[in-house]
Amino acid sequence: MADQCCGFLVLDKPAGLTSHGCVARARRAYGLRRVGHGGTLDPAVTGVLPLALGPATRLLPYLEGAKRYEGTVQLGLRTDSDDLTGTVLERQAWPALDRARLEEALAPFRGTFAQVPPQISAVHVEGQRAYARARRGEQLELEARSVTIETLELLHWDPAQGRLKLRVGCSAGTYIRSLARDLGAALGCGGSLAELRRTEALGFSLAQAVPLQALDQAPPPPLLPPLSALAHLPRRLLHPGELAGWRCGRALEASGSHPGGAAVAVLAPDGNLAGVARASEGGLLQPRLVFDAAG
Repeated sequence: MADQCCGFLVLDKPAGLTSHGCVARARRAYGLRRVGHGGTLDPAVTGVLPLALGPATRLLPYLEGAKRYEGTVQLGLRTDSDDLTGTVLERQAWPALDRARLEEALAPFRGTFAQVPPQISAVHVEGQRAYARARRGEQLELEARSVTIETLELLHWDPAQGRLKLRVGCSAGTYIRSLARDLGAALGCGGSLAELRRTEALGFSLAQAVPLQALDQAPPPPLLPPLSALAHLPRRLLHPGELAGWRCGRALEASGSHPGGAAVAVLAPDGNLAGVARASEGGLLQPRLVFDAAG
Protein backbone atom coordinates (compact mmCIF):
# COMPACT_ATOMS: atom_id res chain seq x y z
CA MET A 1 0.00 0.00 0.00
CA ALA A 2 1.20 3.45 -0.84
CA ASP A 3 0.47 4.84 2.61
CA GLN A 4 3.12 3.45 4.95
CA CYS A 5 1.01 4.11 8.07
CA CYS A 6 -1.68 1.50 7.59
CA GLY A 7 -2.96 -0.99 10.11
CA PHE A 8 -4.80 -1.43 13.39
CA LEU A 9 -4.14 -0.29 16.93
CA VAL A 10 -6.08 -1.85 19.80
CA LEU A 11 -6.49 0.49 22.75
CA ASP A 12 -7.46 -0.49 26.28
CA LYS A 13 -9.75 2.50 26.68
CA PRO A 14 -9.87 3.98 30.18
CA ALA A 15 -13.04 5.24 31.85
CA GLY A 16 -13.95 8.89 31.40
CA LEU A 17 -12.86 9.27 27.78
CA THR A 18 -15.02 9.10 24.67
CA SER A 19 -14.17 6.91 21.70
CA HIS A 20 -13.81 10.08 19.61
CA GLY A 21 -11.31 11.38 22.17
CA CYS A 22 -9.23 8.22 21.66
CA VAL A 23 -9.29 8.78 17.90
CA ALA A 24 -8.06 12.34 18.40
CA ARG A 25 -5.16 11.11 20.56
CA ALA A 26 -4.17 8.58 17.89
CA ARG A 27 -4.28 11.22 15.16
CA ARG A 28 -1.84 13.37 17.09
CA ALA A 29 0.44 10.47 17.99
CA TYR A 30 0.80 9.20 14.41
CA GLY A 31 0.45 12.54 12.62
CA LEU A 32 -2.41 11.09 10.60
CA ARG A 33 -5.94 12.31 9.91
CA ARG A 34 -7.33 9.01 8.60
CA VAL A 35 -8.16 7.28 11.87
CA GLY A 36 -11.42 5.52 12.63
CA HIS A 37 -12.71 3.33 15.44
CA GLY A 38 -14.72 0.15 15.40
CA GLY A 39 -17.59 0.05 17.87
CA THR A 40 -18.25 3.07 20.09
CA LEU A 41 -17.73 2.66 23.82
CA ASP A 42 -19.59 4.84 26.29
CA PRO A 43 -17.23 7.11 28.28
CA ALA A 44 -17.70 5.02 31.46
CA VAL A 45 -16.89 1.74 29.68
CA THR A 46 -13.32 0.43 29.52
CA GLY A 47 -11.57 -2.12 27.35
CA VAL A 48 -11.00 -3.06 23.75
CA LEU A 49 -11.34 -0.18 21.27
CA PRO A 50 -9.92 -1.09 17.84
CA LEU A 51 -8.60 1.84 15.81
CA ALA A 52 -7.95 1.69 12.07
CA LEU A 53 -5.25 3.97 10.67
CA GLY A 54 -4.64 5.10 7.11
CA PRO A 55 -6.13 2.96 4.32
CA ALA A 56 -7.06 0.32 6.93
CA THR A 57 -10.09 2.49 7.77
CA ARG A 58 -11.67 1.07 4.60
CA LEU A 59 -11.53 -2.41 6.12
CA LEU A 60 -13.78 -1.63 9.10
CA PRO A 61 -17.01 -2.85 7.37
CA TYR A 62 -15.38 -6.24 6.74
CA LEU A 63 -14.34 -7.01 10.32
CA GLU A 64 -16.15 -9.43 12.62
CA GLY A 65 -19.05 -7.80 14.46
CA ALA A 66 -19.27 -10.00 17.54
CA LYS A 67 -18.20 -8.52 20.88
CA ARG A 68 -17.50 -9.83 24.38
CA TYR A 69 -17.90 -8.05 27.70
CA GLU A 70 -17.63 -8.51 31.44
CA GLY A 71 -20.06 -6.36 33.36
CA THR A 72 -21.74 -5.84 36.71
CA VAL A 73 -25.48 -5.28 37.13
CA GLN A 74 -26.87 -3.39 40.12
CA LEU A 75 -30.33 -4.63 41.07
CA GLY A 76 -32.93 -2.46 42.81
CA LEU A 77 -32.13 0.67 40.80
CA ARG A 78 -33.62 2.18 37.64
CA THR A 79 -32.10 5.20 35.86
CA ASP A 80 -32.93 7.13 32.70
CA SER A 81 -29.71 5.90 31.04
CA ASP A 82 -29.90 2.30 32.32
CA ASP A 83 -26.52 2.71 34.02
CA LEU A 84 -25.18 4.50 37.08
CA THR A 85 -24.33 7.69 35.18
CA GLY A 86 -28.01 8.57 34.71
CA THR A 87 -30.69 10.17 36.83
CA VAL A 88 -32.23 7.79 39.34
CA LEU A 89 -35.86 7.01 38.54
CA GLU A 90 -36.60 4.43 41.24
CA ARG A 91 -34.97 2.52 44.06
CA GLN A 92 -36.39 -0.61 45.64
CA ALA A 93 -35.24 -3.69 47.48
CA TRP A 94 -34.19 -6.70 45.44
CA PRO A 95 -35.72 -10.07 46.30
CA ALA A 96 -33.89 -12.92 47.98
CA LEU A 97 -32.13 -14.65 45.10
CA ASP A 98 -29.92 -17.67 44.71
CA ARG A 99 -27.92 -18.72 41.66
CA ALA A 100 -30.67 -21.06 40.47
CA ARG A 101 -33.21 -18.21 40.40
CA LEU A 102 -30.75 -15.92 38.65
CA GLU A 103 -29.98 -18.56 36.03
CA GLU A 104 -33.70 -18.95 35.44
CA ALA A 105 -34.02 -15.19 34.92
CA LEU A 106 -31.03 -15.09 32.56
CA ALA A 107 -32.24 -17.93 30.34
CA PRO A 108 -34.62 -15.83 28.14
CA PHE A 109 -31.73 -13.52 27.25
CA ARG A 110 -29.70 -16.26 25.59
CA GLY A 111 -30.15 -16.58 21.84
CA THR A 112 -31.84 -14.16 19.43
CA PHE A 113 -34.54 -11.84 20.73
CA ALA A 114 -35.90 -8.30 20.37
CA GLN A 115 -34.19 -5.64 22.50
CA VAL A 116 -35.17 -1.99 22.98
CA PRO A 117 -32.12 0.35 23.06
CA PRO A 118 -31.64 2.70 26.02
CA GLN A 119 -33.28 6.12 25.85
CA ILE A 120 -29.82 7.68 26.06
CA SER A 121 -28.13 5.97 23.12
CA ALA A 122 -26.70 6.73 19.69
CA VAL A 123 -29.69 5.25 17.85
CA HIS A 124 -31.07 7.56 15.17
CA VAL A 125 -34.64 8.77 15.67
CA GLU A 126 -36.02 10.92 12.85
CA GLY A 127 -32.55 12.07 11.88
CA GLN A 128 -31.33 12.80 15.40
CA ARG A 129 -29.47 10.77 17.99
CA ALA A 130 -31.74 9.40 20.70
CA TYR A 131 -29.54 10.79 23.47
CA ALA A 132 -29.91 14.36 22.12
CA ARG A 133 -33.70 14.15 22.18
CA ALA A 134 -33.81 12.35 25.53
CA ARG A 135 -31.64 15.02 27.13
CA ARG A 136 -34.13 17.64 25.95
CA GLY A 137 -36.71 15.85 28.08
CA GLU A 138 -38.43 13.87 25.32
CA GLN A 139 -39.73 10.40 26.15
CA LEU A 140 -38.95 8.27 23.12
CA GLU A 141 -40.64 5.15 21.85
CA LEU A 142 -37.62 3.32 20.45
CA GLU A 143 -38.18 0.33 18.22
CA ALA A 144 -36.97 -3.04 19.40
CA ARG A 145 -34.15 -4.54 17.34
CA SER A 146 -33.12 -8.13 16.87
CA VAL A 147 -29.93 -8.98 18.78
CA THR A 148 -28.15 -12.22 19.57
CA ILE A 149 -26.49 -13.10 22.86
CA GLU A 150 -24.47 -16.23 22.26
CA THR A 151 -22.85 -16.39 25.70
CA LEU A 152 -24.36 -15.21 28.97
CA GLU A 153 -22.52 -16.53 32.00
CA LEU A 154 -23.14 -15.68 35.64
CA LEU A 155 -19.69 -15.16 37.16
CA HIS A 156 -20.57 -13.92 40.64
CA TRP A 157 -23.58 -12.98 42.77
CA ASP A 158 -23.33 -10.70 45.81
CA PRO A 159 -26.70 -10.89 47.60
CA ALA A 160 -25.70 -8.28 50.18
CA GLN A 161 -24.98 -5.63 47.54
CA GLY A 162 -27.50 -6.83 44.97
CA ARG A 163 -24.80 -7.05 42.32
CA LEU A 164 -24.18 -9.79 39.78
CA LYS A 165 -21.22 -10.06 37.44
CA LEU A 166 -21.81 -11.39 33.93
CA ARG A 167 -19.75 -12.47 30.95
CA VAL A 168 -21.52 -11.68 27.67
CA GLY A 169 -20.76 -12.63 24.07
CA CYS A 170 -23.10 -10.87 21.67
CA SER A 171 -23.80 -9.55 18.20
CA ALA A 172 -23.09 -6.00 17.09
CA GLY A 173 -25.82 -3.62 18.19
CA THR A 174 -26.50 -5.36 21.51
CA TYR A 175 -26.78 -2.99 24.49
CA ILE A 176 -25.54 -4.39 27.79
CA ARG A 177 -27.31 -1.49 29.50
CA SER A 178 -30.58 -2.76 28.06
CA LEU A 179 -29.74 -6.25 29.27
CA ALA A 180 -29.24 -4.89 32.81
CA ARG A 181 -32.52 -2.96 32.62
CA ASP A 182 -34.52 -5.91 31.28
CA LEU A 183 -33.00 -8.39 33.70
CA GLY A 184 -33.97 -6.11 36.60
CA ALA A 185 -37.49 -5.84 35.21
CA ALA A 186 -37.73 -9.62 34.93
CA LEU A 187 -36.74 -9.92 38.60
CA GLY A 188 -39.30 -7.29 39.57
CA CYS A 189 -36.86 -4.88 41.18
CA GLY A 190 -35.25 -2.88 38.38
CA GLY A 191 -31.64 -2.98 37.32
CA SER A 192 -28.88 -0.77 35.95
CA LEU A 193 -25.42 -1.40 34.58
CA ALA A 194 -22.82 -0.61 37.25
CA GLU A 195 -19.57 -1.45 35.40
CA LEU A 196 -18.62 -2.69 31.94
CA ARG A 197 -15.40 -3.78 30.30
CA ARG A 198 -15.17 -4.92 26.68
CA THR A 199 -12.79 -7.85 26.31
CA GLU A 200 -13.13 -8.54 22.56
CA ALA A 201 -14.31 -6.57 19.53
CA LEU A 202 -13.97 -6.91 15.75
CA GLY A 203 -11.72 -9.93 16.15
CA PHE A 204 -9.32 -8.18 18.57
CA SER A 205 -8.85 -8.93 22.27
CA LEU A 206 -7.38 -7.40 25.42
CA ALA A 207 -4.23 -9.47 24.83
CA GLN A 208 -3.47 -7.19 21.85
CA ALA A 209 -4.45 -3.94 23.56
CA VAL A 210 -2.10 -1.18 24.67
CA PRO A 211 -2.85 1.48 27.31
CA LEU A 212 -3.76 4.98 26.18
CA GLN A 213 -0.54 6.30 27.71
CA ALA A 214 1.43 4.35 25.09
CA LEU A 215 0.39 7.00 22.57
CA ASP A 216 2.58 9.49 24.44
CA GLN A 217 5.70 7.47 23.68
CA ALA A 218 8.04 8.19 20.78
CA PRO A 219 7.68 6.36 18.55
CA PRO A 220 4.07 5.32 19.19
CA PRO A 221 3.20 1.60 19.31
CA PRO A 222 3.64 -0.41 16.08
CA LEU A 223 0.45 -1.16 14.19
CA LEU A 224 -1.03 -4.58 13.62
CA PRO A 225 -0.95 -5.44 9.87
CA PRO A 226 -4.26 -5.06 8.00
CA LEU A 227 -4.42 -8.76 7.17
CA SER A 228 -4.42 -9.63 10.89
CA ALA A 229 -7.99 -8.32 11.14
CA LEU A 230 -9.30 -10.53 8.34
CA ALA A 231 -8.49 -14.00 9.65
CA HIS A 232 -12.21 -14.88 9.48
CA LEU A 233 -12.35 -14.34 5.70
CA PRO A 234 -11.39 -16.87 3.00
CA ARG A 235 -8.37 -15.83 0.95
CA ARG A 236 -7.49 -15.68 -2.73
CA LEU A 237 -3.80 -15.38 -3.62
CA LEU A 238 -3.13 -13.51 -6.84
CA HIS A 239 -0.79 -14.99 -9.42
CA PRO A 240 1.86 -12.51 -10.64
CA GLY A 241 0.03 -12.12 -13.94
CA GLU A 242 -3.25 -11.19 -12.20
CA LEU A 243 -1.98 -8.29 -10.11
CA ALA A 244 -2.18 -5.59 -12.79
CA GLY A 245 -5.74 -6.60 -13.71
CA TRP A 246 -6.81 -6.61 -10.08
CA ARG A 247 -5.39 -3.10 -9.60
CA CYS A 248 -7.45 -2.00 -12.62
CA GLY A 249 -10.63 -3.42 -11.07
CA ARG A 250 -11.01 -6.61 -13.08
CA ALA A 251 -12.94 -9.55 -11.66
CA LEU A 252 -11.10 -12.72 -10.68
CA GLU A 253 -11.95 -16.34 -11.00
CA ALA A 254 -12.66 -17.80 -7.58
CA SER A 255 -10.20 -20.44 -6.40
CA GLY A 256 -12.90 -22.16 -4.34
CA SER A 257 -16.62 -22.22 -3.73
CA HIS A 258 -18.02 -19.18 -1.93
CA PRO A 259 -21.66 -18.24 -1.26
CA GLY A 260 -22.91 -15.28 -3.26
CA GLY A 261 -22.05 -11.98 -1.60
CA ALA A 262 -19.36 -13.48 0.64
CA ALA A 263 -16.32 -11.29 1.27
CA VAL A 264 -12.94 -12.70 0.25
CA ALA A 265 -9.55 -11.25 1.20
CA VAL A 266 -7.37 -10.89 -1.91
CA LEU A 267 -3.62 -11.21 -1.40
CA ALA A 268 -0.87 -9.91 -3.66
CA PRO A 269 1.73 -12.44 -4.88
CA ASP A 270 4.03 -11.32 -2.02
CA GLY A 271 1.34 -12.26 0.53
CA ASN A 272 0.33 -8.73 1.49
CA LEU A 273 -3.29 -7.62 1.40
CA ALA A 274 -4.31 -6.33 -2.02
CA GLY A 275 -7.97 -5.72 -1.22
CA VAL A 276 -11.35 -7.35 -0.68
CA ALA A 277 -13.69 -8.95 -3.24
CA ARG A 278 -17.29 -10.13 -3.15
CA ALA A 279 -18.19 -13.53 -4.52
CA SER A 280 -20.79 -13.55 -7.29
CA GLU A 281 -23.12 -16.35 -8.27
CA GLY A 282 -21.17 -16.85 -11.49
CA GLY A 283 -18.05 -18.01 -9.69
CA LEU A 284 -16.24 -14.68 -10.01
CA LEU A 285 -14.76 -12.40 -7.37
CA GLN A 286 -15.81 -8.80 -7.95
CA PRO A 287 -13.44 -6.13 -6.54
CA ARG A 288 -14.97 -4.09 -3.76
CA LEU A 289 -11.87 -2.59 -2.15
CA VAL A 290 -8.60 -2.32 -4.08
CA PHE A 291 -5.42 -1.06 -2.48
CA ASP A 292 -2.91 0.68 -4.78
CA ALA A 293 -5.52 0.88 -7.49
CA ALA A 294 -4.23 1.81 -10.96
CA GLY A 295 -5.64 4.88 -12.66
